[in-house]
Amino acid sequence: MRRAESKIVTLESLRDKLAEHRNRGQRIVFANGCFDMLHVGHVRYLEGARGEGDILVVGVNSDASVRALKGPGRPILNENARALLVAALRDVDYVLLFSEPSVESLLEDLRPDVHAKGTDYTTETVPERATANRLGIRVAIVGDPKEHSTRDLLASVRKASHA
Repeated sequence: MRRAESKIVTLESLRDKLAEHRNRGQRIVFANGCFDMLHVGHVRYLEGARGEGDILVVGVNSDASVRALKGPGRPILNENARALLVAALRDVDYVLLFSEPSVESLLEDLRPDVHAKGTDYTTETVPERATANRLGIRVAIVGDPKEHSTRDLLASVRKASHA
């Protein structure tokens, strides 16, 4: 069994690994997110993403990009902890930390077969939709209904600690 740490890779090594998988005829799926305080919605999203292909690559937002997206006080866990938690999931093959505001450049670079997004999106609202279409990458909406969020989980924890 692979250790979680070995699944966290650089962009350069990931390119080589994906080339090997493609040579074996395996379909690559790319998913991404902040994964700040891993919860059941994240697990179901990644399970759904894995169901779209053979190899699951997960992009995890860097600390700086989480702060830009989510605001002050976030992330709760640092990027290395979040990457390790995601890498520890059985369905995940590779984890890549990224700092860009969107994953368009990663789609260009990695050319996955499928770009998986959670159910908080529709195929029309995926920010990288145009890039995916231009590159021939299928967009898949996966996971359970968006009834879980880190924001709600944090609010619940804060409420309980004040009770």
